Amino acid sequence: MKKIIKVLVLISVFAFVGCVASSGGGSSTAVKATSNKPLTITTPATLSNVSSPLKVCMATKGYTVEPAKNGVNPGKGHHHLLIDTKIPSDLSKPIAKDASHVHMGDGSTCKVLSLSKGQHTITALLAQGNHVPLNPVVSDSVTVTVTHVE
Repeated sequence: MKKIIKVLVLISVFAFVGCVASSGGGSSTAVKATSNKPLTITTPATLSNVSSPLKVCMATKGYTVEPAKNGVNPGKGHHHLLIDTKIPSDLSKPIAKDASHVHMGDGSTCKVLSLSKGQHTITALLAQGNHVPLNPVVSDSVTVTVTHVE
C-alpha cells in the first residue's frame, strides 16, 4: 500500500512539473498577456492563420494608455499599428498617418484591421500625445497569414 501511495505522489509531482514547464513557451495569448514586456500584442498570436478583418489587441505594463488629446505625459501614450513597415528611424518626428500607419489616438487598446490575403507583420508602437514615439521605443510585433478575406 505504501508503494502505491509513493507512486501516486511521484506521478502527481511529475504531472505538476510538466504542466508548469509547458506553460512557459508557445504562442498562446494567456502567456503573452502576462508577459513582462512593456507592450504586448495579445491577439492575434504570431504565426497564426487569420481571417480579415481581424482584431488586434495590445496590453501594456508600466505605461498608461490614454487619448492623444491628453497631451504629452510621462509614462503615458497611445497605440499606433504599423502594417508591413518598420519603426521610423527618426524617433523625434510624429508617426505618419496612412494605410501603413494606423493611429489609435482615442486611447483604445484594440483595433479591427482589414488586410489582404497573405503574410503581414503588424507592429504596435506606443507614442506620446503628439504622436512622437516613446524613446526608447516601446513596441511589439506579430506576423500573421491572412487566409480568408470577408
